[in-house]
Amino acid sequence: MVVNTFLISLTLFSKRIMRQLNQVRGLLSLTLTLLFCFISPLSMAESVTATLDKKVVYESDVVQLTIRTDFPETGQGPDLSVLKRDFDILSQSQNSQFRFNLGTSQSLSFWVISLMPKSTGDFLIPAIKVGNFESKPITLKVKTAQQLLDENGNPPVIIDLEVSQVQPYLQQELIISLKLFSAFALQNANISTPNHPNLVIERLADDQIHYQEVNGTQYQVITREYLAFPQQSGKLEIPPQKISAMINTNLGRRLIKAQSKAITLDILPIPASYPSDDWLPATKVSLLNSLSPTTDVKVGDTLIWQIDAFAVGALPEQMPAFAYASTRDYKLYPQPAKFNSRKTDTGITGEQSIQIEVVPTAPGKLVLPEIEIIFWNTKTRQLERTYAVPPTVEVTGLALNGTLNNAQAKKLLAPQTGSVAPISLAKPKDKNSEKAQEESHTSVDLTINDGNQSWSLKGILITVLTIIASVTLISAIVLMIKKRKTSVDTKENEVPTLQVFAPLNTQDEKSAYQDLIYACKTHDLKSLRGKSLEWARHRWGEDKINGLDDIKRLSESSTLSQLLMEAELIMYSNTASIEWDGNDLADALEEFYSGEEKPSQSSKLKTLYPNF
Repeated sequence: MVVNTFLISLTLFSKRIMRQLNQVRGLLSLTLTLLFCFISPLSMAESVTATLDKKVVYESDVVQLTIRTDFPETGQGPDLSVLKRDFDILSQSQNSQFRFNLGTSQSLSFWVISLMPKSTGDFLIPAIKVGNFESKPITLKVKTAQQLLDENGNPPVIIDLEVSQVQPYLQQELIISLKLFSAFALQNANISTPNHPNLVIERLADDQIHYQEVNGTQYQVITREYLAFPQQSGKLEIPPQKISAMINTNLGRRLIKAQSKAITLDILPIPASYPSDDWLPATKVSLLNSLSPTTDVKVGDTLIWQIDAFAVGALPEQMPAFAYASTRDYKLYPQPAKFNSRKTDTGITGEQSIQIEVVPTAPGKLVLPEIEIIFWNTKTRQLERTYAVPPTVEVTGLALNGTLNNAQAKKLLAPQTGSVAPISLAKPKDKNSEKAQEESHTSVDLTINDGNQSWSLKGILITVLTIIASVTLISAIVLMIKKRKTSVDTKENEVPTLQVFAPLNTQDEKSAYQDLIYACKTHDLKSLRGKSLEWARHRWGEDKINGLDDIKRLSESSTLSQLLMEAELIMYSNTASIEWDGNDLADALEEFYSGEEKPSQSSKLKTLYPNF
């Protein structure tokens, strides 16, 4: 009985205790809930946090700075200008996050910046501002790093600079070789380029890649070659070439730097014994030439003389120009030269090609001048000459300059600078026969004797004139009748003559002749044709003159025909009209008009084709 009573009391006491514990638990839960609601806004207050992935780094190591914000209004992002004094900013990235908790949202932004310390020592990364907030300063220690070497004692990157010759001549070809040895994969590599104000430098070929073992370390070797031409004699230093790149090591990413040695060149001047003004330093010069056609060539035909020159170790612009003078036996009309260059791994070869039109002006063996190029052999360091002999051609026909005297024939014409297409000429006539024919056409002597014979001659003339007059009158009447019967439409089909579309502007032959002489002496090529036709129509009649060919035919003067042909040639060529000299034509016209030959010094005539 007593035991039962005790058990009942104990049960009631336990229930009372449990009831009180439940009340305390509910009060504690309510308290924690209120406390969380109060603390949560405080923990989400706007702030900027800056952290480093390492507190201690070595020289040339890369350290990452992370900046975190927990507010949306970040403006232009963090202001990194405060870092540029002590660090190189290598890269920068950004990402954003959003969080939701118990009905509230939070915006997070992160910036990761890769930094490279510029020197060793203790650094203080100052407060970095983002929007209206800023981070706390952070300290960083940078230690001096030992040289990065592998187990064989070799660096990860080697850069080497070489030249083909350290004592070249002025404007001689140099080959600069830049070799990069790398044992690691390079990232963001920055390689310098050889440069100097007194060197003309250009790339020679694409990069060459091969693999080479150096002191037990396998390297990838990239060879980059340049062409260089010194422009001033004396000492010249090519500065050291540098490289900077990122590599991945067991300790992380690291910036490596390397540089080559400088190279000093001793540029030699042009040798005093060099005989030409065209300085050509080369290792080899060769010539090729051809002439076509070589058979069945007549006076006045056009031959093509092809010349090709090759200079190993020189630019095509360094080669001398080909310039040859015309002679009494031929005229030369060169085309513009063509330049080309071929690059190989051994250097450059310059090529110059030119075509020259050759027009023989005299029969016999055509012998063109020998081709010669003087150059300085940069291998043997001696003066050398390269020759080429043009083919000879047998020319048939009559000379085009047979009327020239010895002084005119020996006169050499200046080298041509352009091309004028030559044309053929008709066979020239003999000068004595020309004078005889001219006299026969210009003078008629009639002898009148006394007696019946003279009266019979007069009667015959009167009879002939009467017959002519009658026939003319009848013909005129017939033509008038036919003209009235023809329709008006036939007039539109008639071809206008020179008299219709170009009426005479001068009163007589003398005034037209004076205008023509003035045009010749003022070298007015544009008005030459019109002035010549004006004078010829007065002299020979309008019905006999339709063009310059009629003047050549009626004048029966080979000299005048030749000079008119020369003027026509320039008139319809691509050369400028100011290149025509009309003094020779004026002299020839004065001799023809007056019938008296002028002194030889003032009557020097050019040969068939114009000279440049």
